[in-house]
Amino acid sequence: MSETEIRDDRAAGRLEAIGEGGEVVGHIEYFVLESPRRALVPVHTIVEPAHEGKGVAGSLARELYGIAAREGIVVAPLCPYVVKWAARHPEEAPAADPALLHAAMEWLRAHPGRF
Repeated sequence: MSETEIRDDRAAGRLEAIGEGGEVVGHIEYFVLESPRRALVPVHTIVEPAHEGKGVAGSLARELYGIAAREGIVVAPLCPYVVKWAARHPEEAPAADPALLHAAMEWLRAHPGRF
């Protein structure tokens, strides 16, 4: 997957994997939770069928945690893929506080049309 670039479109709430031809081959949809503490909250991970099995989703998850670490915040994953990825990579993906996960779920319920 070395030819894939990862781009954070914070305004759109998308972390995108860009393929060789400039097309989006996968993305993580997320939002930024502000309270009770700032966190990145991934909700969906999608990889285009032609690019499945090439490490795109893992690269996106790794970069999401990297962004959070660089910003000094945490990730509160609601996306099933990111939850599984984090469980397999505890050295890169610290476990989220259950209270933060609850707050993220409440935010999602309060914004039903967002995702």
